[in-house]
Formats: sequence, C-alpha cells, structure tokens
Amino acid sequence: MGCCDNKHDSETARKNKGHTKDRQDMKRARFLLATTALGLSVSFAGAVHAETLREALAAAYYSNPDLAAARAEQRSVDEAIPAAISNWRPNISGQIQLFESDISSTTVRGTDGTIVNDNDFDGSNEAYSARVDQQIFRGMRNFNQYKGAKSEVMAGRANLLSTEQQVLLDAVTAYMDVLRDMAVVRLNDNNVQVLTRQLEATQDRFRVGEVTRTDVAQAEAALAGSRSTRIQAQATLETSRAIYRRIIGMYPGTLEDAPELPPLPQSEDMAVEVALDENPLVVSARHVEQAAKYDVKEAKGGVLPTVSAFADWSRRESPTLTFDPVPNSFVNASNVGETTRYGITIDIPLYQSGAEYSTVRRAKQVNSQRRLQIVSAERQVMQNVRVAWENYRAAQASIEATSAQVRANEIALEGVRQEASVGSRTTLDVLDAEQILLDSRVNLVTARRNEYVAGFSVLEAVGRLNAASLNLPVELYQPEEYYKSVKWKFVGWGTGDKDDSE
Repeated sequence: MGCCDNKHDSETARKNKGHTKDRQDMKRARFLLATTALGLSVSFAGAVHAETLREALAAAYYSNPDLAAARAEQRSVDEAIPAAISNWRPNISGQIQLFESDISSTTVRGTDGTIVNDNDFDGSNEAYSARVDQQIFRGMRNFNQYKGAKSEVMAGRANLLSTEQQVLLDAVTAYMDVLRDMAVVRLNDNNVQVLTRQLEATQDRFRVGEVTRTDVAQAEAALAGSRSTRIQAQATLETSRAIYRRIIGMYPGTLEDAPELPPLPQSEDMAVEVALDENPLVVSARHVEQAAKYDVKEAKGGVLPTVSAFADWSRRESPTLTFDPVPNSFVNASNVGETTRYGITIDIPLYQSGAEYSTVRRAKQVNSQRRLQIVSAERQVMQNVRVAWENYRAAQASIEATSAQVRANEIALEGVRQEASVGSRTTLDVLDAEQILLDSRVNLVTARRNEYVAGFSVLEAVGRLNAASLNLPVELYQPEEYYKSVKWKFVGWGTGDKDDSE
C-alpha cells in the first residue's frame, strides 16, 4: 500500500504531495553517509545513548561483556609466561619445629633386677632448617616451555581480536536493524494514514452511489490489515532494540543514518589474499601450531638428563640425658646439632616404563593435528570472504533492482488512481497497488541494511573490523600492558584489576 499524502483538494496536488512524502521516507531509509569524517566523543557516565554508529561501536568496545571476558581470558593466558620463567628460578623453603618432650629413663641391673637409675625429665625441642634448590639443566624443557608459552600468548591475542571483530559486527548489525525497523515503522505509520483517508474517500463515494458496499468493505479490510502490520513492525523494532541493548549496553536513542562504508578490498581475490595474512582465525591457528612444535621438543626433554644444585642447613636442639662421672649419675643436658650440605644432583633416566616416549609420540600427533587445522582455518576464511563478498555484491544488485521496482510501482500506483477516478479501476486495484508499493519500499530499506551489514562482514572476514582499523573514538585496549607487568613478576598475586580485593 502507498505512502502518499491525500488532501481533499485537486487530484494533481494530492499526487505531487504524495511523491514528496515518498522521497522523504526514502531519505530516512538511506543509510550511507561519510564514516571517517565524523569526530565524536563518547561519555559513559550515567545514561548514554549512542546517537551515531561510531558512538555505538565505541560503547560496545568499552562495555560488551563478551569482549571484556575475552580480555580477562587473555590475561589468564599471559600468566603462562611467568609460569614458564619460574623454572629458571630457585625454590627456597624453610621449616621450624617447636615442641615439648617428657622423657622417662629407668636403668635396671640385669643380675637382680634392682633399679640403678630412675630419671624423669622434660624440656623444649627446637629444630630449624632451610633449603635451596636450583634447576640447572632440564633437557631444554625450560626454554621450550617458555617459547611455547609465547606462542600461546600470541594465539590468545589473535583470538581476542576475533572476539572484538565479532562484537563490532554484532553492534553494526544491531544498529542497522534498529534503523531498518524504525524506517519500516514509519512507512507503516504513513500507510495507515493513507488507508484511513482512502476509507473516508470510499465511504464518501459510497454515499453518493459511485461505489458499492463491497468497495467500502475492501477499504476497511485493507486498513485493518495495515494496522496489524504496523503492530508487527513495532514488535520487530522492540526486539531489535533489546538486541541493541544486549550488545551495546544501552537502549538506542534517536539514531543518525549510518556513515558510508570504510574502504573495502578492491577485488574478491585481493580480499582473500589479505584475509590469509590478517584474519585472526588463521593467525591464531599458526601460533597454536608453533606452540605444538615446542611441546614436542619439551616432551623430548623428558628422556634427557637433568642437573640441579642444592644447599641446605639445619639446626636441632633437644633435651637429653648424659652420664656425669663426678656425681656418678645421669644428668639433664641439651643435645645441639647443626648440619650444612650443598652439592649437585644429576638424574639420568635410563628406563621409565615408556611413558616419556608415549608423551613424545602424542605431542607429535597433536602437532600434526595443529598443522591440518591451519589448512582448515585458511579454507574456512576463504569461504567466509567469498560468501561475504558475494552477499555484498548481491545486496548492491538488490538495491538497484528494488529502486527500479519502487519507481515503477510509484508510476503504476499513479496510473491506477487516475484510472480509478474515471471508473476503469476498482477500489481493490488501488489498494493492491498501494500494498505493492509499500512492500517494495520496505524491501528497499531492507536491501540497504543488507548491503551495509554485508560490507562490514567483508571487513570482518579479511580481519580488519577492529577499533584500530575503524579509528574509533576509544582508548585502545593494549594486551601487552598486562603481559609486561607480569612477565618478570616473581611474587604477589594481585592482578591490578579494580575488582581484585585480595
């Protein structure tokens, strides 16, 4: 059904005003403006509404819980580095023992069983010890564990970037869905107004006998249907608003039209080439495979000798009895001993039931799996790029075709109305033409949304949908900062997070 204003003056004025309204609705549905020219600031204190796409993306970058969780996960992966470095550090331990003892000692003569000495004494016991162990050589396992941990960190950063890409793509989709649904609601609002006037005009013509009761019933049915469609469109909009709230962190206010797309690769083949170098799925798979290589080397270290140094000291003081020849009896005394040891330990594995060799074979198979997963990731990325590219091209073609359809339907509606005014067309013909025009305009709004989202899907597929590439007005999250802060940290469990109370 059409979206034209219907005044009660001349037919020509009604048509011209209807076309003006159509162009206004089309302008609201046109989502393409300039993106990088906008310099916007985002405030996150209190209730903030993202008025532009850049603000919405910035809000999602700061507040999306999935992205925040991925950052926390990456910080946990970073802890593999200090854990690996700890293998080069010594282990230092100490022990203190303090206890009381109560000792009874009786000496009995063997010949007649008489008691020679009967002593009962108690006292405090003290024992102190300290030990230092230092690994010197572990079959290159320390080095390989460290290198493997670095590869895991790099893979984790790629996974974090992948999550960032998905969150930003979801934010773009949510933003465009709200814009689309708002435009559809406006189109349906206008259609209800047009059909209301259409019903009034049909009722007036029925009173003077120009049309039948059937024409009135058809106009009433069309108006009721348009109101139902309007309610459904509003429900769809509310659903999109809820999704927007989940992803971006706030309900949308009055959204501006989306800016024009960032630069895309010049061709599909170029997009594939860029994706194979920059897509985080491929980058992560390559680092995971590199970590698996070091796991093989680390496993081989289990069959090599290990060398370690140690030093320990102990001191013990305890009550005892000793024989004193002067009184010719046993007397209470203290037993004090102190020991210091240091040296080197060399462990040479000769045969350990074959478990170490099984571990090496398993690590090799895992490494083979990781190599194949690189191929799988590359193929998946190539598929994603080509699908996104074709969807983008299809959406562009759909816009062109749907725009032509809208223009043709506008002309058709004008002709049907003129023919209906002279009695060669029925009221139903006019209502059908208006519905067809409304459907084509909704399809055009949807096609423009699809083109925009498909363009960002291309960016996501090639690996360039991130805050840095989009030049978003945000302070970029730097995963290297936490990595550097804990790399050489040898004591303390504080993470530096504001919610870490321990």
